[in-house]
Amino acid sequence: MTVAQKRSTSLKLENKFLSGLQKQLPELIPPLIALAIFLAIWQVFSWTPGATLPGPIQVVQDTWILILYPFYDKGGTDKGLFWQIWASLQRVAISYTLAAIVGIALGVLIGVNKTMSKALDPLFQLLRTVPPLAWVPISLAALRQNEPAALFVIFITAIWPILINTAVGVTQIPDDYNNVAKVLQLSKKEYFFNILIPSALPYIFTGLRIAIGLAWLAIIAAEIVMSGIVGIGFFIWDAYQNNNVSEVILALVYIGVVGLILDKLMVALQNWILPEQK
Repeated sequence: MTVAQKRSTSLKLENKFLSGLQKQLPELIPPLIALAIFLAIWQVFSWTPGATLPGPIQVVQDTWILILYPFYDKGGTDKGLFWQIWASLQRVAISYTLAAIVGIALGVLIGVNKTMSKALDPLFQLLRTVPPLAWVPISLAALRQNEPAALFVIFITAIWPILINTAVGVTQIPDDYNNVAKVLQLSKKEYFFNILIPSALPYIFTGLRIAIGLAWLAIIAAEIVMSGIVGIGFFIWDAYQNNNVSEVILALVYIGVVGLILDKLMVALQNWILPEQK
Protein backbone atom coordinates (compact mmCIF):
# COMPACT_ATOMS: atom_id res chain seq x y z
CA MET A 1 0.00 0.00 0.00
CA THR A 2 1.42 3.41 -0.97
CA VAL A 3 1.85 6.36 1.38
CA ALA A 4 -0.97 8.22 -0.39
CA GLN A 5 -3.33 5.27 0.06
CA LYS A 6 -2.44 5.00 3.76
CA ARG A 7 -3.09 8.71 4.25
CA SER A 8 -6.40 8.43 2.40
CA THR A 9 -7.50 5.49 4.58
CA SER A 10 -6.40 7.32 7.73
CA LEU A 11 -8.33 10.45 6.73
CA LYS A 12 -11.47 8.41 6.03
CA LEU A 13 -11.27 6.78 9.47
CA GLU A 14 -10.73 10.15 11.15
CA ASN A 15 -13.65 11.70 9.27
CA LYS A 16 -15.87 8.76 10.19
CA PHE A 17 -14.88 9.05 13.86
CA LEU A 18 -15.47 12.84 13.90
CA SER A 19 -18.80 12.42 12.14
CA GLY A 20 -19.92 9.83 14.68
CA LEU A 21 -18.74 12.05 17.55
CA GLN A 22 -20.69 15.02 16.20
CA LYS A 23 -23.84 12.91 16.03
CA GLN A 24 -23.41 11.75 19.64
CA LEU A 25 -22.59 15.18 21.13
CA PRO A 26 -26.24 16.34 21.36
CA GLU A 27 -27.00 13.15 23.30
CA LEU A 28 -23.94 13.37 25.57
CA ILE A 29 -23.97 17.05 26.53
CA PRO A 30 -27.22 17.13 28.64
CA PRO A 31 -26.30 14.17 30.90
CA LEU A 32 -22.73 15.50 31.31
CA ILE A 33 -24.06 18.89 32.37
CA ALA A 34 -26.51 17.25 34.79
CA LEU A 35 -23.69 15.12 36.24
CA ALA A 36 -21.44 18.16 36.70
CA ILE A 37 -24.23 20.06 38.50
CA PHE A 38 -24.92 17.06 40.75
CA LEU A 39 -21.24 16.72 41.69
CA ALA A 40 -20.96 20.46 42.36
CA ILE A 41 -24.02 20.44 44.65
CA TRP A 42 -22.74 17.34 46.44
CA GLN A 43 -19.33 18.97 46.96
CA VAL A 44 -20.87 22.18 48.32
CA PHE A 45 -23.03 20.26 50.82
CA SER A 46 -19.99 18.25 51.96
CA TRP A 47 -18.31 21.56 52.95
CA THR A 48 -21.19 22.64 55.17
CA PRO A 49 -20.58 22.43 58.95
CA GLY A 50 -21.68 19.14 60.44
CA ALA A 51 -21.65 17.22 57.12
CA THR A 52 -20.78 13.58 57.66
CA LEU A 53 -20.59 12.30 54.09
CA PRO A 54 -17.39 13.03 52.13
CA GLY A 55 -17.59 15.05 48.92
CA PRO A 56 -16.54 13.76 45.51
CA ILE A 57 -13.04 15.24 45.87
CA GLN A 58 -12.44 13.48 49.17
CA VAL A 59 -13.94 10.23 47.83
CA VAL A 60 -11.42 10.20 44.99
CA GLN A 61 -8.56 11.07 47.37
CA ASP A 62 -9.53 8.31 49.84
CA THR A 63 -10.07 5.63 47.21
CA TRP A 64 -7.32 6.51 44.74
CA ILE A 65 -5.58 3.17 45.25
CA LEU A 66 -8.79 1.22 44.59
CA ILE A 67 -9.42 3.24 41.43
CA LEU A 68 -5.86 2.78 40.12
CA TYR A 69 -5.53 -0.92 41.01
CA PRO A 70 -8.88 -2.67 40.46
CA PHE A 71 -7.17 -5.99 39.59
CA TYR A 72 -5.15 -6.61 42.77
CA ASP A 73 -5.68 -9.94 44.52
CA LYS A 74 -4.25 -10.61 47.98
CA GLY A 75 -6.30 -13.75 48.51
CA GLY A 76 -9.52 -14.40 50.40
CA THR A 77 -11.93 -11.48 50.21
CA ASP A 78 -9.14 -8.89 49.90
CA LYS A 79 -9.48 -8.27 46.17
CA GLY A 80 -9.78 -5.28 43.85
CA LEU A 81 -13.13 -3.91 42.74
CA PHE A 82 -12.90 -5.64 39.38
CA TRP A 83 -12.82 -9.07 41.04
CA GLN A 84 -15.56 -8.09 43.50
CA ILE A 85 -17.86 -7.03 40.65
CA TRP A 86 -16.82 -10.02 38.51
CA ALA A 87 -17.78 -12.46 41.30
CA SER A 88 -21.17 -10.77 41.67
CA LEU A 89 -21.76 -10.78 37.90
CA GLN A 90 -21.01 -14.51 37.74
CA ARG A 91 -23.67 -15.20 40.35
CA VAL A 92 -26.12 -12.97 38.51
CA ALA A 93 -25.39 -14.70 35.19
CA ILE A 94 -26.04 -18.18 36.62
CA SER A 95 -29.23 -17.32 38.47
CA TYR A 96 -30.58 -14.97 35.81
CA THR A 97 -30.16 -17.63 33.12
CA LEU A 98 -32.03 -20.18 35.25
CA ALA A 99 -34.73 -17.60 36.01
CA ALA A 100 -35.14 -16.85 32.29
CA ILE A 101 -35.46 -20.53 31.37
CA VAL A 102 -37.90 -21.40 34.15
CA GLY A 103 -39.81 -18.11 33.92
CA ILE A 104 -40.41 -18.34 30.17
CA ALA A 105 -41.40 -22.01 30.40
CA LEU A 106 -43.87 -21.41 33.25
CA GLY A 107 -45.15 -18.23 31.60
CA VAL A 108 -45.97 -20.10 28.40
CA LEU A 109 -47.65 -22.89 30.39
CA ILE A 110 -49.80 -20.43 32.33
CA GLY A 111 -50.59 -18.39 29.23
CA VAL A 112 -51.97 -21.33 27.26
CA ASN A 113 -53.68 -23.10 30.16
CA LYS A 114 -56.42 -21.05 31.86
CA THR A 115 -56.94 -23.62 34.62
CA MET A 116 -53.25 -23.57 35.49
CA SER A 117 -53.32 -19.78 35.45
CA LYS A 118 -56.22 -19.60 37.89
CA ALA A 119 -54.55 -22.12 40.19
CA LEU A 120 -51.06 -20.57 40.28
CA ASP A 121 -51.67 -16.86 39.81
CA PRO A 122 -52.58 -16.13 43.48
CA LEU A 123 -49.46 -17.99 44.64
CA PHE A 124 -47.20 -16.13 42.20
CA GLN A 125 -48.72 -12.76 43.10
CA LEU A 126 -48.05 -13.51 46.77
CA LEU A 127 -44.44 -14.62 46.32
CA ARG A 128 -43.40 -11.87 43.91
CA THR A 129 -44.10 -9.16 46.51
CA VAL A 130 -41.56 -10.62 48.96
CA PRO A 131 -38.44 -8.37 48.97
CA PRO A 132 -35.01 -9.95 48.24
CA LEU A 133 -33.71 -9.45 51.80
CA ALA A 134 -36.63 -11.45 53.19
CA TRP A 135 -35.51 -14.46 51.15
CA VAL A 136 -31.98 -14.41 52.60
CA PRO A 137 -32.70 -16.11 55.98
CA ILE A 138 -34.99 -18.64 54.29
CA SER A 139 -32.37 -19.55 51.70
CA LEU A 140 -29.62 -19.78 54.33
CA ALA A 141 -31.79 -21.99 56.55
CA ALA A 142 -32.66 -24.28 53.64
CA LEU A 143 -29.33 -24.43 51.78
CA ARG A 144 -26.89 -23.94 54.69
CA GLN A 145 -24.22 -22.32 52.48
CA ASN A 146 -23.69 -18.73 51.41
CA GLU A 147 -23.00 -19.35 47.71
CA PRO A 148 -26.11 -21.40 46.79
CA ALA A 149 -28.20 -19.17 49.08
CA ALA A 150 -27.10 -16.08 47.16
CA LEU A 151 -27.89 -17.80 43.85
CA PHE A 152 -31.37 -18.70 45.07
CA VAL A 153 -32.10 -15.14 46.22
CA ILE A 154 -31.23 -13.80 42.76
CA PHE A 155 -33.27 -16.51 41.04
CA ILE A 156 -36.41 -16.02 43.12
CA THR A 157 -36.21 -12.24 42.68
CA ALA A 158 -35.64 -12.24 38.92
CA ILE A 159 -38.13 -14.92 37.86
CA TRP A 160 -41.39 -13.04 38.49
CA PRO A 161 -41.24 -10.27 35.86
CA ILE A 162 -40.12 -12.82 33.27
CA LEU A 163 -42.90 -15.26 34.15
CA ILE A 164 -45.69 -12.68 34.37
CA ASN A 165 -44.72 -10.79 31.19
CA THR A 166 -44.39 -14.04 29.24
CA ALA A 167 -47.83 -15.18 30.39
CA VAL A 168 -49.33 -11.81 29.40
CA GLY A 169 -47.62 -11.99 26.01
CA VAL A 170 -49.05 -15.43 25.33
CA THR A 171 -52.57 -14.36 26.26
CA GLN A 172 -52.27 -11.28 24.01
CA ILE A 173 -51.69 -13.26 20.80
CA PRO A 174 -54.14 -11.81 18.22
CA ASP A 175 -57.15 -13.99 17.42
CA ASP A 176 -56.34 -13.67 13.72
CA TYR A 177 -53.06 -15.52 14.29
CA ASN A 178 -54.84 -18.31 16.14
CA ASN A 179 -57.47 -18.56 13.39
CA VAL A 180 -54.79 -18.80 10.71
CA ALA A 181 -53.07 -21.55 12.71
CA LYS A 182 -56.35 -23.49 12.83
CA VAL A 183 -56.98 -23.03 9.12
CA LEU A 184 -53.48 -24.19 8.24
CA GLN A 185 -53.76 -27.01 10.79
CA LEU A 186 -50.38 -26.22 12.29
CA SER A 187 -48.92 -28.77 14.66
CA LYS A 188 -48.23 -27.77 18.26
CA LYS A 189 -44.53 -27.49 17.46
CA GLU A 190 -45.16 -25.26 14.41
CA TYR A 191 -47.63 -23.12 16.36
CA PHE A 192 -45.13 -22.72 19.20
CA PHE A 193 -42.19 -21.58 17.05
CA ASN A 194 -44.09 -19.71 14.30
CA ILE A 195 -46.95 -18.05 16.20
CA LEU A 196 -46.60 -18.14 19.98
CA ILE A 197 -42.94 -17.23 20.55
CA PRO A 198 -42.69 -14.47 17.87
CA SER A 199 -45.90 -12.85 19.16
CA ALA A 200 -44.85 -13.02 22.82
CA LEU A 201 -41.21 -11.94 22.31
CA PRO A 202 -41.78 -8.19 22.94
CA TYR A 203 -43.43 -9.03 26.27
CA ILE A 204 -40.71 -11.56 27.10
CA PHE A 205 -37.98 -8.99 26.50
CA THR A 206 -39.80 -6.50 28.71
CA GLY A 207 -39.72 -9.05 31.50
CA LEU A 208 -36.07 -9.90 30.83
CA ARG A 209 -35.07 -6.24 30.97
CA ILE A 210 -36.87 -5.67 34.27
CA ALA A 211 -35.45 -8.90 35.67
CA ILE A 212 -31.80 -8.05 34.93
CA GLY A 213 -32.11 -4.92 37.04
CA LEU A 214 -33.81 -6.79 39.86
CA ALA A 215 -31.18 -9.55 39.72
CA TRP A 216 -28.39 -6.99 40.08
CA LEU A 217 -30.21 -5.39 43.03
CA ALA A 218 -30.81 -8.77 44.63
CA ILE A 219 -27.16 -9.86 44.55
CA ILE A 220 -26.13 -6.69 46.35
CA ALA A 221 -28.76 -7.26 49.03
CA ALA A 222 -27.82 -10.93 49.39
CA GLU A 223 -24.06 -10.36 49.62
CA ILE A 224 -24.38 -7.56 52.17
CA VAL A 225 -25.73 -9.93 54.82
CA MET A 226 -23.61 -12.94 53.82
CA SER A 227 -20.10 -12.97 55.26
CA GLY A 228 -16.98 -14.46 53.74
CA ILE A 229 -17.86 -14.34 50.05
CA VAL A 230 -16.18 -12.24 47.39
CA GLY A 231 -18.64 -9.77 45.88
CA ILE A 232 -19.42 -6.08 45.64
CA GLY A 233 -22.21 -6.36 48.23
CA PHE A 234 -19.91 -7.87 50.85
CA PHE A 235 -17.28 -5.25 49.91
CA ILE A 236 -19.78 -2.49 50.77
CA TRP A 237 -20.69 -4.06 54.10
CA ASP A 238 -17.05 -4.67 55.03
CA ALA A 239 -16.13 -1.06 54.14
CA TYR A 240 -19.02 0.23 56.24
CA GLN A 241 -18.00 -1.91 59.20
CA ASN A 242 -14.50 -0.38 58.96
CA ASN A 243 -15.97 3.14 58.64
CA ASN A 244 -14.62 3.60 55.10
CA VAL A 245 -17.53 5.65 53.78
CA SER A 246 -15.60 6.79 50.70
CA GLU A 247 -15.13 3.15 49.65
CA VAL A 248 -18.88 2.57 50.06
CA ILE A 249 -19.64 5.56 47.81
CA LEU A 250 -17.12 4.40 45.20
CA ALA A 251 -18.70 0.93 45.20
CA LEU A 252 -22.14 2.49 44.72
CA VAL A 253 -20.85 4.34 41.65
CA TYR A 254 -19.50 1.08 40.21
CA ILE A 255 -22.81 -0.67 40.94
CA GLY A 256 -24.75 2.04 39.13
CA VAL A 257 -22.44 1.94 36.11
CA VAL A 258 -22.63 -1.87 35.86
CA GLY A 259 -26.41 -1.78 36.22
CA LEU A 260 -26.65 0.79 33.42
CA ILE A 261 -24.41 -1.33 31.17
CA LEU A 262 -26.50 -4.45 31.82
CA ASP A 263 -29.68 -2.56 30.90
CA LYS A 264 -28.12 -1.16 27.70
CA LEU A 265 -26.88 -4.63 26.71
CA MET A 266 -30.40 -6.03 27.12
CA VAL A 267 -31.83 -3.18 25.03
CA ALA A 268 -29.20 -3.81 22.33
CA LEU A 269 -30.07 -7.52 22.31
CA GLN A 270 -33.78 -6.73 22.00
CA ASN A 271 -33.15 -4.30 19.13
CA TRP A 272 -31.00 -6.91 17.39
CA ILE A 273 -33.59 -9.69 17.68
CA LEU A 274 -36.64 -7.43 17.26
CA PRO A 275 -35.50 -4.54 15.05
CA GLU A 276 -39.09 -3.62 14.23
CA GLN A 277 -39.69 -2.82 17.91
CA LYS A 278 -36.81 -0.31 18.03
